[in-house]
Amino acid sequence: MTETLFQHGTLAALVPGLFTGTITAGELLKHGDTGIGTLAGLDGELIIDAGTIYQVNHEGKVRVVAPDETIPFGNVHFANFGPAQTLKAASYADLQAAVRAHLRSLNLFAAIRLTGTFKHVTTRAVRKQTVPYPTLVATADDQSVFNAENVMGTLSGYFSPALYAGAAAPGFHLHFLSADHQFGGHVLAASGVTGALQLQTFTNFELHLPADDAAFRDQDFTSPQIVADIERAEH
Repeated sequence: MTETLFQHGTLAALVPGLFTGTITAGELLKHGDTGIGTLAGLDGELIIDAGTIYQVNHEGKVRVVAPDETIPFGNVHFANFGPAQTLKAASYADLQAAVRAHLRSLNLFAAIRLTGTFKHVTTRAVRKQTVPYPTLVATADDQSVFNAENVMGTLSGYFSPALYAGAAAPGFHLHFLSADHQFGGHVLAASGVTGALQLQTFTNFELHLPADDAAFRDQDFTSPQIVADIERAEH
């Protein structure tokens, strides 16, 4: 089980605005104790750590998610990280390059956990959207951006191979949660990083689709606009 990355939903499904929660938080945790995601309505950013799901909402507040709350997209796995390696990075680009150099392969999914001190971190969280849902691109105008200086915490998430574009965004998808659980979100930038890097590589990728959701079943993902928006989201 520790070699499997479980994913509910796809990036492509979020692009046209399929934000309805299609799995409960409790059900998601049956497939892993560590991960990231978002709540129904694209409501904030989730950080899953040791079996607890934390939400960072658009006001920057952090709370614990209840088991019956629903999720349209999430990644989880059972943590079995490798030995820690010291990582220092001046910028977010340097951080990603350093992590990439440690990956076993660019064609395998991997989980990333980096715990340490950060001179600066910039994150974002999207405001909860309401029906009729907008497109994913449109939500960019309805997100909050947060900044923290000299913060201790954990950057966590995944590296997804370009081979699986559409199912997931190629490259890094990383969230942050401070050690005091007062700050977090989807990472946009980080600098002055010193921490312990741990990686976990997966040989299995389990994709769970929302087959009971009529909107997902009926959505046309081949329309030129949707295809263009998916390609934009991947980059």
